[in-house]
Parts: sequence; structure tokens; C-alpha cells
Amino acid sequence: MVRLVVDLNRCQGYAQCAFLAPEVFAMHGEEGLLYNPEADEGQREKLAQASAACPVQAILVEAMDAPAEAVSGER
Repeated sequence: MVRLVVDLNRCQGYAQCAFLAPEVFAMHGEEGLLYNPEADEGQREKLAQASAACPVQAILVEAMDAPAEAVSGER
């Protein structure tokens, strides 16, 4: 899983992220950004492109490690 953090105070609504990764980002009105903070791992490349394309660098993409029990099957 990939965790996204968007600085909504920095975001200026350029919508480059929504254009590059519409499955994760969407504009609400002219300036409001909606996004899924825990995106699917399969979206990693699009998310990296969206983050790099943000003119104000408001998007941070972080990899989330799976919990140890999920990896080993233990509970």
C-alpha cells in the first residue's frame, strides 16, 4: 500500500495530479482536491509522476510496510 500526504494549504488547484492519476485524485469545484490517502500499490508509478508534476510540490508519496503478522501469517 502507498500512503499519500497532500499539503492542502500549499495546493493551488493546478490539477496535474488529477490528470495523471484520476483513480486517486479528483478536483471538487475549482480549488478543492479530493484524494485517497491509502492508494493501491499498482498506482505507485502514476503517483510518483503526479507528485513530480505538482508545481508547488504539495504531494508526498510514502511506501507503507505491511505489518509483520500480515507478512508472516501470524496473529
